[in-house]
Parts: sequence; C-alpha cells; structure tokens
Amino acid sequence: MELEKKKCIPCEGGIPPLTEDEILKYISVVRGWIVRDNKKITKTFQFVNFRHTMAFVNEVARIAEEEGHHPVMHIGYGNAEVELWTHAIDGLSENDFILAAQIDRL
Repeated sequence: MELEKKKCIPCEGGIPPLTEDEILKYISVVRGWIVRDNKKITKTFQFVNFRHTMAFVNEVARIAEEEGHHPVMHIGYGNAEVELWTHAIDGLSENDFILAAQIDRL
C-alpha cells in the first residue's frame, strides 16, 4: 500500500468513517501515528529550533492545500503536533492516512 502516492478525494459526508479493522490496517502503514478514540490520528514531530519547526509546518500547509485536506497543528518551539480526521464524517477516512504518509515523507 503506497499511500504517499495517492491523492485525497474530496469528502462532503455521506460515507461511513473507517471501521476499527480498517483503521488498524492503515495505521500499520504510517509509523508513529497514534489513533485517538477511533476518530483521529496524531503525531508529534521534534525539531532543533523554532525556525525548523516553522519550515516543517509550512511544508505541511503546502501539501494540505494541494490535497484539499487540512490538519489541525499545535506548534511549539521545537515541536509540531499534527492531528488528522475527516470533519465531514466526524471520523477517519483514507484521506487522513494519505496525508499522514505524505507528511512523513518530509
């Protein structure tokens, strides 16, 4: 499964979120991401200083814009936590794991 090569498909709702079994399949592909309440995935990235943190955040923003799928990011001096879920279905979709895989390539 090469998630980083896939593209996010716009989701306006009307589809069910991934099941627990489906989530387990995807989470095994994106290393270091943590499932929260079977609704979100998060990962914290560490950096040496704020400049490196912001360079990472700006790259995540660029990818998110290209994919039309936007994470929540919590930013600190030397870290950034990225939180993903599909708002329209209040849960996880393949899009979340596609974006996670693309972020991991940075």
